[in-house]
Amino acid sequence: MNPRRKKRLTLVLALVVGLGATIGLMLYALNQNMDLFYTPTELVNGKPDGTKPEVGQRLRIGGMVVAGSVNRDPQSLQVSFDVADIGPSVTVTYDGILPDLFREGQGIVAQGVLVNATTIEAHEVLAKHDEEYMPPEVAAAMEKTHAPLEYSKEQKQGSTQ
Repeated sequence: MNPRRKKRLTLVLALVVGLGATIGLMLYALNQNMDLFYTPTELVNGKPDGTKPEVGQRLRIGGMVVAGSVNRDPQSLQVSFDVADIGPSVTVTYDGILPDLFREGQGIVAQGVLVNATTIEAHEVLAKHDEEYMPPEVAAAMEKTHAPLEYSKEQKQGSTQ
């Protein structure tokens, strides 16, 4: 093999190995930062394909806060509550300040680590709101500066075409 061809082959092999290592490291990093979403029923019974999360796995869980299940520690910011959908409930523990929209019967998404089959230790809790929610300050400003829309009879009936 002549020296020029050998040099070219070495360069191509180095590029292939470098590109392979880069892609491998990127996939490893993405896998470490991926949080899978589960509902309480999927967490307890498994997903339809039969997969269940392992203890220690990072995940997100979403559902409704069960009425009467919120327990606050009076000495700290520790809170535990149950989250359910249509099936079994799952206990979420959280140490921190809960969002303003958090309340019983409200939809939430908690991100954390699975402690056991029905308990999650959350490091973030997000409260959901419906599409009609408006912060009180904005609602007050809207009442002062905007008149309600008024429609004519023709507009209310809609197009007849």
